[in-house]
Amino acid sequence: MSKTVLVVDDSRISRMFIRKHISVKHPDWILTEATTGEEAIEAIEREQPDYCTMDINMPGMLGTDAAKEILAKYPDIRLVIFSANVQETYQHQARALGSILISKPVTEASITLALDYFAGI
Repeated sequence: MSKTVLVVDDSRISRMFIRKHISVKHPDWILTEATTGEEAIEAIEREQPDYCTMDINMPGMLGTDAAKEILAKYPDIRLVIFSANVQETYQHQARALGSILISKPVTEASITLALDYFAGI
């Protein structure tokens, strides 16, 4: 079954890497992108994706703040937070949102963790 994934990261390379690896495993999935938390909120409103990957440190709104706003309105979206900031504070925020925090840099293994989370594994 086709799913939609919103990839949110200000790093073009991270977005491309995430898209590439998801596309290899799920070629029928629709992948869209946003580069800021504000863009992510707008994209969620338009597209209402099944899944979302979210960076924390981006220009403007922090990814954790965008995730909180998104999940408050759309609690069924499965959201994974990718960040180089893996301090306990961010891990706690991710858990409080019902999400998980996966450390950067983005790798094939970390994307597999995200896909497993999306699948409820």
